[in-house]
Amino acid sequence: MKEEIIIAGFGGQGVLSMGKILAYSAIMQDMEVTWMPSYGPEMRGGTANVCVILSDKKISSPIVTKYDTAIILNQQSLDKFESSVKPGGLLLYDPNGIVRHPERTDITVCRINAVDVAAKVGNSKVYNMAVLGGYLKMKPVVEMENVDKGLAKSIPARYSDLIALNKAAIEEGMKSVETL
Repeated sequence: MKEEIIIAGFGGQGVLSMGKILAYSAIMQDMEVTWMPSYGPEMRGGTANVCVILSDKKISSPIVTKYDTAIILNQQSLDKFESSVKPGGLLLYDPNGIVRHPERTDITVCRINAVDVAAKVGNSKVYNMAVLGGYLKMKPVVEMENVDKGLAKSIPARYSDLIALNKAAIEEGMKSVETL
């Protein structure tokens, strides 16, 4: 098993955190993992992306140009990475702020309105966890018990009371993702 993922959006949307939690979750499942972030100097509001590779074998290189999955959170990222999804792959996106929707027909396209999911859960800061839930519904590459461990590893101890809220957002995201 090998899953090559790009997660892309604006800084401040939790792109890097989502990738880190996914990576830690896979580590808890004894998988091989790479996590390679990329972001502009402006951070919040600028573009950010992270490439995460999960595998049951050694990973020879963290450099990827074609992805099994693209998780897209803004128009710039959709424009940049839609063509980079391998045929038969998955493109998961949040339609908020998207003016040109995905056009490819050789991939599975899924949508999750993560803003609504975060509002339903009661905290806009769990937006990224709603998206992660949508991804895990479509591709259950890690078991939920390991996602719980990944959350615990990623969230600082002083914020441990937020773990339950993040789990709720993941579960609600799993319910809310739709295939187009």
